Amino acid sequence: MRTYKFRIEPTKDQRQKIDETLVYCRRLYNACLEQRIIAYKKDGKSLSYYSQKKELPPLKAACPEFKTVHSQVLQNVVERLDKAFQSFYQRLSKGEKKPGFPRFKGSNRYHSFRYPQSKRGSRNGHIICL
Repeated sequence: MRTYKFRIEPTKDQRQKIDETLVYCRRLYNACLEQRIIAYKKDGKSLSYYSQKKELPPLKAACPEFKTVHSQVLQNVVERLDKAFQSFYQRLSKGEKKPGFPRFKGSNRYHSFRYPQSKRGSRNGHIICL
């Protein structure tokens, strides 16, 4: 499989929209991580990707700023967190000394988002400059 990386030059308005989307994605990631930590401490059980994904529509209803972000982008954020936990559990089962628990993301640690099923203007969910 080949991967191509393209540099895009967004306008000022597009840059602002991209930055806002990254902020909302990072906030969602951190909120879902905190939710998983609290659920484990309180009930001793881990939340699944599907249980957190089900909470996205009520989140968009309660927080209107999340309505500006496409639903598939938000689902992909939850999927990213789930993959981080799966990798963590895999490293634990291998017996690594420092398995690396998933951590909260600061503004300098969250740089991308995906449109998983986007067909127009993209290939495989990545933006293509035309």
